[in-house]
Amino acid sequence: MNLTRAQIAAKISEATGLSKRETEIVVEGFISCVIEALTQNNTIEIRGFGTFKNNVREPRQARNPKTGEKINLKKRYIPMFKVSKELKKLVQESLGK
Repeated sequence: MNLTRAQIAAKISEATGLSKRETEIVVEGFISCVIEALTQNNTIEIRGFGTFKNNVREPRQARNPKTGEKINLKKRYIPMFKVSKELKKLVQESLGK
């Protein structure tokens, strides 16, 4: 099952007693903080959950598989999420039975 932002906000609202609108604002604020940090090449570490960071791909020469033409790829920053050991363990215990 995939959860949408609205469904996540609804679950948090039920758990905290905040209104759905207040919770949606908090969820949007969190997402904005992550985006802002990554666009400034900062890392966000949430202990017990994981780390948001940019992975750097250095410039290289590649080949277009369709035409065989060589292409020069520029340096790129790829947003990544690395799951914490604790979360990996919880998921494995819950689903790996």
